[in-house]
Amino acid sequence: MARHAQFRVDPRLTSLLGETYRSTEHALKELIDNAWDADAERVWITLPEPMTNDPISVRDDGTGMTEREVRNEYLNIANDRRTRKGERTLGMKRAVKGRKGIGKFAGLVAAEIMTLETRARGHATMLRIVKRQLLDAQRDLEKVDLPMESNSCSRDEHGTTVTLSSLNTHLTLPQPEALRELLALEYGRERDFEIFVNEERLAHEDIPGRKFSATIQLPTAGTVTINFTIMDRPASKRQAGIVMRVGGKVVGRPSLMGLEEDRELPNRLLRHVVGEVVADSLEEDVTADWGAIIENSKAYQEAREWIRDQISHQVRQKFHSDVKEQISRRERAIEQRLAHLPEHRREIARRQLHRVLQKFYGESEERVDTVVNLMLDAMEKDEYWLVCEHIHQARSGDVEVLAEALEQFGLVDLAVISQQARRRLEFLDHLDALDTNPKTLEKEMHTALDMNLWVFGPQYSVMASNQTLARTIQQYTQKQVSGSRRKMRPDLFLAQDALNRYLLIEFKRPNDAVGRDAEAQAKKYRDDLTPNFGHIAVIIIGGTVDATMSAQYTESDLQFLSYKAVISRARHALEWLLNELAIDK
Repeated sequence: MARHAQFRVDPRLTSLLGETYRSTEHALKELIDNAWDADAERVWITLPEPMTNDPISVRDDGTGMTEREVRNEYLNIANDRRTRKGERTLGMKRAVKGRKGIGKFAGLVAAEIMTLETRARGHATMLRIVKRQLLDAQRDLEKVDLPMESNSCSRDEHGTTVTLSSLNTHLTLPQPEALRELLALEYGRERDFEIFVNEERLAHEDIPGRKFSATIQLPTAGTVTINFTIMDRPASKRQAGIVMRVGGKVVGRPSLMGLEEDRELPNRLLRHVVGEVVADSLEEDVTADWGAIIENSKAYQEAREWIRDQISHQVRQKFHSDVKEQISRRERAIEQRLAHLPEHRREIARRQLHRVLQKFYGESEERVDTVVNLMLDAMEKDEYWLVCEHIHQARSGDVEVLAEALEQFGLVDLAVISQQARRRLEFLDHLDALDTNPKTLEKEMHTALDMNLWVFGPQYSVMASNQTLARTIQQYTQKQVSGSRRKMRPDLFLAQDALNRYLLIEFKRPNDAVGRDAEAQAKKYRDDLTPNFGHIAVIIIGGTVDATMSAQYTESDLQFLSYKAVISRARHALEWLLNELAIDK
């Protein structure tokens, strides 16, 4: 029977429909989440072949819906399902994933038309939604007539099929590999929820990263098999870890088997670990609700120790390899700085840099560079070497004395870095005051920043003012600029790093806006200097950046910056570092 239906709109709808998805694969995942909430055991996803007009289909064998449920619940959008039906699904007691009641329409990101066919308790219902009608209706969604058909069917039939047709031509088609990767992380370890993408079953192996597998016969726990992946990217806190599977069922939540208490392994790295352990012989030790395994079970403790060793071994290898790679990428710049230290101090400095890189494992390259350069600055401070001397003297003495000396080094390590960071924050306060003073000229900003290029970012910290190059600039400007224009010549600075890369900075007054005119000036100087020095990056800095410029035409090796933006970015990096150090104390 053909009829019409309307949306039942929650007042929060306007803001919620503004949410977007990073990709069509993420949008499709919302439809799979709906199947999970419907207690489906299987989901079949069919993606179209390239260069065809075929639709996308998502079919599940869940509980389905009657016509009444489609009208009163499915079309009651922006209404949290959990407030009506609870936090768990009715049949399988799964944790409900639907949050805001609009994920069911995620398919409209990829298609113009979404058709819903659902069967439940003798009722077969079909609903058709056209995106253009929703967009035209705007705030009056409840007035849109949605074509609906309802017929009878066998009471044994249940499940829902969502068909997406007239696919969005402005977006690329969902890629099977990308969709499998996304879904594997969420559902790859489930045994009562099977997903098929183009008829291929999803498995834990679809999770990207380095994979490991091992099986052992333990005296008490029996046969135990572990399969886990160290992912390229960290998983969410909820997804990271190893699940225990007993008799085909998942017991409890993912766990890291106590490795999170190991102070030598950063939690950021452990979040890369996902996997499962099969230990069917532990069934007698599972709690009645299958929420956990009894912790003082001897078999479980035996298995847990072996599992922890397997994960720990592989994670430590990756940890040391990654830290070594971090040092290798910075080796030339670090060695150039260490060359200024007395020879007997260099090896201690190298070891301590290694330690700091371990501490800040997993942070962004920019943040790591901030820490490394502060550490190198701190290496030159006398208080470090007083403690190092204490360590040297303790080596041949009591072990306890040596341990105390090493602890003292760590405290000084943090204290010196903190002190250096705070001093730099004070410098930024003074630089900010100089910037806001209307009388400040470009040469005064040049003087303040000449030996403090770290302000521009960690990548410039190791650069130094090269006096020979400075004289070259001076000679060039005197020869090439004459008359009244000579008084207007830009205040230039040329810096050089350990890899012989050059940076040309043009300083403007703090109350000047920098734009295309300043760019043309700087490029002229760069073009004349390039034959002598090779590639030169350019920073043009002033009070503001001309807002009328299009970023589309800006070169990758040319930056326009304001003093305020530079100061703010540097201050944020230092405050982050101080906060990190405070947390660990």
